Amino acid sequence: MSAISWRPSARAVARGLAPRPVLSPRLAPRSLALIPDLAARPISPLVARRRAHGGGLGNPGDAEDGEEEGENEISSDDVVRTLLIDNYDSYTYNIYQELSVVNGVPPVVVHNDEWTWEYIYHCLYKEKTFDNIVISPGPGTPTCPKDIGICHQILLECKDIPILGVCLGHQVLGFVHGADIVHAPEPIHGRLSEIEHTGCDLFKDIPSGINSGFKVVRYHSLVINADSLPKELIPIAWICSGHTLSFLEAQESDMIPDAFGNQLNQCQAIGHHIDDTLSSISNANDFGSRKLLMAVRHSTRPHYGVQVSRACQSLEELPKGELLWERSAIRQFVDVYGISMPLLKGVDVKYLSLQWKKFDSLLSEVGGSENIFRELLGDYNVDNTFWLDSSSTDKGRARFSFMGGKGGPLWKQLTFRLSEKTPSCQVGHKKSKTTIEAGGYLTIEDIYGSLKTIFVRDGLFDFLKKELESFHYDRRDYEGLPFDFCGGYIGYLGYELKVECGASFNGHKSKAPDACFFFADNLVVIDHWYGDVYILSLHDNHNSDTWMGQHANLKGKSWVAETEKRLLSLKSLSTKKFKNKTSCATPSFPNEGSFIVQKSRSQYIKDVEKCLQLIKDGESYELCLTTQMMKKVDNLNAFNLYLGLRNQNPAPYAAWLNFTREDLCICCSSPERFLRLDGNGMLEAKPIKGTIARGRTPDEDEHLRLQLQYSEKDQAENLMIVDLLRNDLGRVCEPGSVCVPCLMEVESYATVHTLVSTIQGKRKSNASPIDCVRAAFPGGSMTGAPKLRSMELLDSLESCSRGIYSGSIGFFSYNQTFDLNIVIRTVIIHKGEASVGAGGAVTALSIPEDEYAEMMLKAKAPTKAVEECSKDLDTCGSSMKMVS
Repeated sequence: MSAISWRPSARAVARGLAPRPVLSPRLAPRSLALIPDLAARPISPLVARRRAHGGGLGNPGDAEDGEEEGENEISSDDVVRTLLIDNYDSYTYNIYQELSVVNGVPPVVVHNDEWTWEYIYHCLYKEKTFDNIVISPGPGTPTCPKDIGICHQILLECKDIPILGVCLGHQVLGFVHGADIVHAPEPIHGRLSEIEHTGCDLFKDIPSGINSGFKVVRYHSLVINADSLPKELIPIAWICSGHTLSFLEAQESDMIPDAFGNQLNQCQAIGHHIDDTLSSISNANDFGSRKLLMAVRHSTRPHYGVQVSRACQSLEELPKGELLWERSAIRQFVDVYGISMPLLKGVDVKYLSLQWKKFDSLLSEVGGSENIFRELLGDYNVDNTFWLDSSSTDKGRARFSFMGGKGGPLWKQLTFRLSEKTPSCQVGHKKSKTTIEAGGYLTIEDIYGSLKTIFVRDGLFDFLKKELESFHYDRRDYEGLPFDFCGGYIGYLGYELKVECGASFNGHKSKAPDACFFFADNLVVIDHWYGDVYILSLHDNHNSDTWMGQHANLKGKSWVAETEKRLLSLKSLSTKKFKNKTSCATPSFPNEGSFIVQKSRSQYIKDVEKCLQLIKDGESYELCLTTQMMKKVDNLNAFNLYLGLRNQNPAPYAAWLNFTREDLCICCSSPERFLRLDGNGMLEAKPIKGTIARGRTPDEDEHLRLQLQYSEKDQAENLMIVDLLRNDLGRVCEPGSVCVPCLMEVESYATVHTLVSTIQGKRKSNASPIDCVRAAFPGGSMTGAPKLRSMELLDSLESCSRGIYSGSIGFFSYNQTFDLNIVIRTVIIHKGEASVGAGGAVTALSIPEDEYAEMMLKAKAPTKAVEECSKDLDTCGSSMKMVS
């Protein structure tokens, strides 16, 4: 059997997650070994030859793309080949990143049901392809075979292979040898504790005991019962006491964290009732003062298990021993998405050329960005217009705004709806309400109004990937521009597109299209930092020497000239700024006479309690529960509603989108960035987790800000999503490049304070922009963790689709950059009905009544904007076209 062959499981194929073996880029050699005594195991010449070239599972001696044979060879003693078994968790790619640095080459990642035991045996004992195995955390319990897959047999059969089990892997090690898996005294997720250990090789040079200064991040609901350990398993680490710390408490005790932790997610399979599997798990509410077991080793086999993870600020600042242990203890989840492919046959190549003109410091002279939009695009009609609106630029949160409408010859609109033609699948003992295949119907409208609908079998993301790969351009066209978006696709991705990103099904069908995009070839860009205004026009340059090519070029120049004329005419009107009478009064909560909240207060609280039970039982450790509010809004002026919303609740990632043919308007005041890819190949996510209302007085406001900043619950909530985003970026970033430059900073907006973190990483050269989005969509701050299991649970708890809410709005530029927000604080107006989604993350520390209050708080600004605009149409006075 070839060393690069593999056998995907039916489950992996169904989810579209059957990955090719990971081919590893060359890295600087490292001598660190993951597991003690690793060098004692002999390796074959085949492994040695692969090590010498830093290769993956390719043929011996194969060079990487763009690399000459034999260049910078790595000694066979300097790299370690690890097989990383992924238990469908949201932390596996954090392990992947760390192992890549420690081992000298990236590990090979496979799901626990992806390779047969026969093939794993062949790789380990015939080819000797791998030196050791790491078993990741994951949702579930060792008592459920579906949750642990092949891990049970690996631990039983591989007696001489070094194996490290992390979280769920640690518990599987105990379960395989007869130990009991029990509930911990309480679920602990994203919180810190001190650890005591025996000083074995796994914890070499790591401080031990109370007040040692060494703390670990814990993510678990279940533990191995120390009293049930068989004689072959030796305990090597414990939690010192039941006391836990928040992240800032840890900082104040000389603990400065950043590269966090662990995601234990002890869940059972969705396909079983909770009681069916939990009946085999003992209750453990009588631990008392006993120390909880956090690590074990086998007495005769090179098998280790750890339940905890070290938290640190930066890898470079750690002592070598601590770095080794951290990278021994990490864990998380994987969905390997396809490597960016060369341009496919049959894809039309588009040769694009850009014209642009800059107007220095014009913004203040024409009265601001709202004046520009209304003069150029919205004086009488806002049909098919867009505005990515950085309406809050405080403290450098955002810098540019992009606006435009129906443009030149390249303009088109894409409308995508997921298919519903697959047979319904079984989830637990009930069939899902709606089962959606990866694929759907795409309607394309061109500038002349002609329509065509096609079935896109591979889904929207593959279509967009091929589109972006088809663009050919000269980078010199946009040299000197300080922003990334120079034309391309602008619109939204709905939450239910999760089925194209690893989710196995959708529980509900969105009323609105699952995605809509304009291809924008004419646009105006505003630089809020310097007050500059830019006009851009993009045209097809394939036949530049022909009459058609010259005509396209002249048409672009004509649009730039006409737009310049209209812009400059605003100077004389700048003192007569357009007025929008929409009230900016302090928002109030929605009430029964206005919006209809889909779930009553009592039902929402019951759902929060269900989430808490799921967390306690190990099904998840964070669930982002949401609901919807609806209101009929016939004849509402949607654009002036948006103007009122941006005045009440200015935000750095706000947006206005009007898809007229779909009778769809989006009024978004989002403060949250989902994901950005800039021109230098840097990816950045800025999740928000932790929200509290603003105070009525400066003293009360400062008190509330500090309350949020030092809240253990909110810090743990934020930390879990930081770890999830590190994992998601780790799939598509260069090994060792994922970092957290800003952790849990408080950002303040008109109605709320929020906790915001920043995660960054360097994109791999073979990962396309669409690969990057698919690796992280939907944003983890809207799902919980681990992502796949949490989304399945939320589908069963929530009674309708999320639609556009929880998805993303933004752009995919023709120059291979993108910037997307998280759709929150948003009003969706579709076919005469306004809807607002809101919710919050439920964790083990949540109080049900407080979760309901937080959900209503987040709905304040958008629902109040609708109420104010609905009171009297004249209140929103304008001659603009109404949305009916």
